[in-house]
Amino acid sequence: MPRHSRGKSSSSASGASQRQLRVGELIRHAMADILAQGGVHDDTLAGHIITVPEVRMSPDLKLATVYVMPLGGHDTEAVLAALAHNKKFLRGEVAHRVNLKFAPELRFRVDERFDEAERIEKLLRTPAVQRDLNSDSDDNA
Repeated sequence: MPRHSRGKSSSSASGASQRQLRVGELIRHAMADILAQGGVHDDTLAGHIITVPEVRMSPDLKLATVYVMPLGGHDTEAVLAALAHNKKFLRGEVAHRVNLKFAPELRFRVDERFDEAERIEKLLRTPAVQRDLNSDSDDNA
């Protein structure tokens, strides 16, 4: 009779589980709705449009790392401070909107993917890269 491994499969060990991804997406939608509707009575948050591109969940689903970016990328530190100040209220709102056994603790981080994409875009536009790209296309022709 074949033995079945009781450990985690190799696919889930390398990345987030399906459940983590699903709960993260539910919390992302809830956070985006709360921030878009102006549910938080904070002058800093009211003065910014904030996107929530991603929420990463811990394996036990008790910690949610919420990645945020104010539109235009301005005042990120002030927005993070305002979100941290209103963390308890936001956690309660998320708990009302997402049906989980425990409301996860919220941790806020700036989403730096936009900056990284811009940096790569600038690199691709440099003359050296353009020269290499043009020489590759000339070689293939």
